[in-house]
Amino acid sequence: MLGLLSKIFTWWNGASAGAAWTIWRSGRLVGEDQFGNRYYTERKGATGADNKVRRWVVYNGYADASRVPSEWHGWLHHTFDEPPTEAPLPRREWELDHEPNLTGTLHAYRPAGSLTFGAGRRRQRTPADYEPWTPGE
Repeated sequence: MLGLLSKIFTWWNGASAGAAWTIWRSGRLVGEDQFGNRYYTERKGATGADNKVRRWVVYNGYADASRVPSEWHGWLHHTFDEPPTEAPLPRREWELDHEPNLTGTLHAYRPAGSLTFGAGRRRQRTPADYEPWTPGE
């Protein structure tokens, strides 16, 4: 019962009830990436003013656009006609594996000297630190 209520009232964690209805009614599963995100397209073909087939993603877990790998991002935005499941992009030797954006999470990068460097630690002083002026000095 709690799972059903979660699907009805949360949009940020997987497919909501409305999205599930749209997928059931007019969606066709195209593929899934290594993170478990699932990609869909409309069954009925091109619609709308731009005459393009609608494409969308249902995230596995928290909805964060930075969790979409570049090959699927290109397919979602109509840069590539064929999905990566049918026509994988050639991987270059200089390309790195996809990593989601960790900003705002506990795993975000915090260099030494930042205000959130660590619990109980003091930030290293710099020449740019403010020193108050006291009259008579």
